Amino acid sequence: MKLPMSVLLISVYFQLSCTPLNSGAAFDSNLAPNNLAPQLQISPDSRHLQSSTHQPFFWLADTAWEMLHRLDYQQTDSYLTIRRDQGFTVIQTVILAEQDGLRIPNANGDLPLHDLDPTRPNTAFFNHVDRVIKRANELGLVVALLPSWGDKFNKKWGTGPEIFNAENARAFGKFLGQRYAWASIVWVLGGDRIPEEPEDFVIINAMAAGLQEGDGGRHLISYHPQGRHSSANFFHDTPWLSFNMHQSGHGEADYGNYNDTLKDTNRIPTKPALDAEPPYEDIPIGFKSENGRFGAFEVRRAAYWSILAGALGHSYGHHSIWQMWEPGLHGILEPQTAWQQALYFPGAYQMGYMKALFTSLPWTMLRSAQSLLIEGPQQGPEAIRMAATADGRLVVVYSPFGARFSINLSALPTAGYWFNPRDATQIPLSTLPRSTGLAQFDPPAHRARGNDWVLILKKH
Repeated sequence: MKLPMSVLLISVYFQLSCTPLNSGAAFDSNLAPNNLAPQLQISPDSRHLQSSTHQPFFWLADTAWEMLHRLDYQQTDSYLTIRRDQGFTVIQTVILAEQDGLRIPNANGDLPLHDLDPTRPNTAFFNHVDRVIKRANELGLVVALLPSWGDKFNKKWGTGPEIFNAENARAFGKFLGQRYAWASIVWVLGGDRIPEEPEDFVIINAMAAGLQEGDGGRHLISYHPQGRHSSANFFHDTPWLSFNMHQSGHGEADYGNYNDTLKDTNRIPTKPALDAEPPYEDIPIGFKSENGRFGAFEVRRAAYWSILAGALGHSYGHHSIWQMWEPGLHGILEPQTAWQQALYFPGAYQMGYMKALFTSLPWTMLRSAQSLLIEGPQQGPEAIRMAATADGRLVVVYSPFGARFSINLSALPTAGYWFNPRDATQIPLSTLPRSTGLAQFDPPAHRARGNDWVLILKKH
């Protein structure tokens, strides 16, 4: 009898978890602080994350894949401080980096491994990683830490080389788990790749087993896939996967990422989900400069679309910042702005406005409520997305082009306002609906691309 892939994956996972480690390598764990940092947890409803004190945690991540590879400590400290001040709560970064991170040293001149061997980590390199993670945690930032970019187990494109097998993947995972057991991190496997061969699944499950053996299972684990894929497609039923990530990516100007979020949030068993790589600000659309570049509007729209579909939070990215590019460095897909200046692009600030809006509301109680949207665009670039609490006491509606719409009110609001996602200003509604049922709303200004507005209706 042929077993389903999900059953095979779980079998492989438990086999690896119970297999004694015999890598032949002795690691100096060099554990940092004596005190263990608080860890994120899955919320009781399995839809969001929460702190160790059971407070809702809004994941607002910046994508800084090359931070540990290209920045020195002073640059990193500046970067982390600015992102903290802009409202970010998570930094997504990679140890074995994409841009030839195995053979090009970091900013201190250190390679991560001796002789490309995952069982022979370079202490000097990891001392820098220790210092960066400690500083991020001091600033209140959680690090979403990828042990390796995906080209190290499935090259497909990029520089590679492929260095992992089941044995050394588990050894490397155990080393990392031990070394960073103290830190406030989330482990993220994958790295812009999907598993395609049976060996890929074995390697990924082995690394997950190693991480959990090393840190005692203290940290959540997710998986970052390549564009238009979700971790749920491969690992949803696997015990180590704490929450799902999908990547809506950079291929289309008006891709409806809310569909991907809805699909993942509706899976059984229920697990939290988010878009961990939506369109980056200033990246060429479809990877071709002649198509133009994604701007702050596309960044905002992807965020509101996904959050109102039930995401646990959202990840932002800028085309220069993910690769920490500046003149004189090799750049992928024609970056235009040095990362130091790109930090101040409008999309980053607008992500902070978004987080501030939702965290001022009981946002973890919101659920997608498209059935209550009676009139207004529901597909395409103007798609209006709507969420509400089960009792109807909070309703949130996002109109990307400022198109008018009608909704079916189940509770009579006592307060309402328009929220401008571009500058966080609020415009109180001049009149509120006087009865439940159909109510029409017309956002401020003319209907146009980028004239996006958020309607907030509350019953106190």
